[in-house]
Amino acid sequence: MARTLRARVAVVGIGETAYHRHGRSPDAEFKLALKAVLAACADAGLDPRAIDGFASYSNDRNEASRLAAALGIRELRSATMQWGGGGGGCCAAVANGAAAITAGLADCVVVFRALAQGEHGRFGQAADSGTVSGEMAYQMPYGVLAPPQKFALRVTRYLHEHGIGRKALRAIAMASYHHAQANPRAVMHGKPLDAATYDASRWIVEPFRLYDCCMENDGAAALVLVDAERAKDFPHKPVYLLGAAAGSGFRTGAQPQNAPDYASASYKTLAPHLYRMAGVGPQDVGSVQSYENFTGGVLMALAEHGFFAPGEADDFLRLENLLAPSGRLPLNTSGGNLAECYMHGFELVLEAVRQVRGSSTSQAARNDVALVIGGPMVTPASDLLLGSEAVL
Repeated sequence: MARTLRARVAVVGIGETAYHRHGRSPDAEFKLALKAVLAACADAGLDPRAIDGFASYSNDRNEASRLAAALGIRELRSATMQWGGGGGGCCAAVANGAAAITAGLADCVVVFRALAQGEHGRFGQAADSGTVSGEMAYQMPYGVLAPPQKFALRVTRYLHEHGIGRKALRAIAMASYHHAQANPRAVMHGKPLDAATYDASRWIVEPFRLYDCCMENDGAAALVLVDAERAKDFPHKPVYLLGAAAGSGFRTGAQPQNAPDYASASYKTLAPHLYRMAGVGPQDVGSVQSYENFTGGVLMALAEHGFFAPGEADDFLRLENLLAPSGRLPLNTSGGNLAECYMHGFELVLEAVRQVRGSSTSQAARNDVALVIGGPMVTPASDLLLGSEAVL
């Protein structure tokens, strides 16, 4: 039997809470997680007690055993956590859940992410500390305290090496805000972004202005996975896992800022594995949901997934090319981390499911194959291809 996840597992339900600005959630993080799981089960028409597995990432604090007890689950058979911080595991968590089902370790896995920063503190804020270790020990003495400072170094190098201007970054940000205006779930719904506002926004750290940086939010999102043979028993159109990849290249995690391929989004080795498993290529992708920690990482990741050569970024990344329904590559069609919600990228997976279902608020003209890119420039990173029955 071929070692693959292709067409073995399907998403049959998705659910999420309302999304809030950081610290504004009226609910505790555990309650948010439960609400999202119950919403996903309701979408699937599934009794929550039928769940027998959970998968998450980024050290989610909501333990599987506690969720199982609260939901009245009869038997917990699988509980996986993708290693690594940030959103680099948002796609890998889905792959881990799918692998558990394919291996016979579980029958129904819920993949989720929950975050309440009012309860536990701001996720992206540099913390006060008397001592530091690991990578931060090399960064903090030089004032590199927070993620935008660290990733700005990589993006600046990439833009310089390939002669790319900042208009490409602006187009990525404006595409997310444009799509958020059609999405009532989006935190930035009703707050459009134009070029003049983007250009006048304050610098965070060059080359990132305010609108190049992801939000910080509270909320939760979840999806339900089952074996593909069961998928048609549920009320919604099944969305099949076509391919998944996670990891990074040679010495990507070398410290301090010493990776041999420094100006990279970490997908040069992942993307070939992803396409090989899925049996499709970049030309088949109808929409992309790309994790925006910062717009520069999106640019780099799209190039590494084969949508354009780095030197073609300025020509490809024009706003009209990134908009649904008929742009060349509709991007972040729910608003993404910049304008819908920063749920560590898991809201991107839900939007990819909607695209394949045909139920997005900004539906792409081609919807049989949707790509999710999780965590550009982090290590390990991950990505995911979802598709309809038509591409199996």
